Amino acid sequence: MTGVWYGIAAYTLWGLLTLYWRLFPHVPAMQVLGHRIVWSFVVLAAIVAGSWQRRRPALQAVTVRIVALYALAAVLIGANWFLYVFSVNHGFIVESSLGYFMTPLVNVLMGVAVFRERLRPMQWAAVVFACAGVAWLTLAYGTVPRIALALAASFGSYGLVKKKAPLPSLEGLTVETAVLFLPAVLYLAILHRTGEGAFLHAGGATDLLLIAGGVVTVCPLLLFASAVRRVPLSAIGILQYIAPTIQFLLGVFAFREPFTRVQLGGFGLVWLGLAVFTLDSVRPRRSAPFAVVDQAAR
Repeated sequence: MTGVWYGIAAYTLWGLLTLYWRLFPHVPAMQVLGHRIVWSFVVLAAIVAGSWQRRRPALQAVTVRIVALYALAAVLIGANWFLYVFSVNHGFIVESSLGYFMTPLVNVLMGVAVFRERLRPMQWAAVVFACAGVAWLTLAYGTVPRIALALAASFGSYGLVKKKAPLPSLEGLTVETAVLFLPAVLYLAILHRTGEGAFLHAGGATDLLLIAGGVVTVCPLLLFASAVRRVPLSAIGILQYIAPTIQFLLGVFAFREPFTRVQLGGFGLVWLGLAVFTLDSVRPRRSAPFAVVDQAAR
């Protein structure tokens, strides 16, 4: 039962990160991303240093090929982090929640396309419902829900890369942020030199929030890592809907983003697909597509 509470805590924190990124809307999303990478790496490096003897074998076995694999993962998760922060601070919280609701189904499609996994009839039905939901929203508004699809695609692709990655979650994220660390520092240094950077220019409160972005990124990851060691992935697969549900509720009720009956129809089809997918997933199987991956996003 402890593992379930760890999982609930992790996904609740990921959902509530919507509130955190809204605390400094005056800082451009790209700058927030730069600071998130830098301070996340600092926090992760400190954790790794504090438990070096236990984590050394995995990190010492890192090869150029492994670094290249994690560099690709770093680009994908960096894109996902940027899109999420951008959506939160530009009034697309509801649409971003749709992206994370769709992610498990995107993972299933990638499993078919890349690993030649065979879907069961209920899984195909779930995918069809989700696609119908996206088509509904596209036809209703005359535009594709680009942010939702980009979030689902970037995180789904990240999950695909992580499925091939050999390192444990904490060590893997440390390598990913290490790959992005120097480019992020260089980018922030240039902004500081030109006077465009918010850090040290927008007040002490903003500085502290940017620094703490590393902590709020790493904490739910550690809780998630503790959860997956204690509970079945089927349970984690159900718990993962907590975060986008919180995002959705915050977008509609806290930030008053519009949510019309037309949107309800599109979301309803996606939710129906998720319900079918979840019911099928909790049934005992010998194997299943990778619906749950390292939750480094948000």
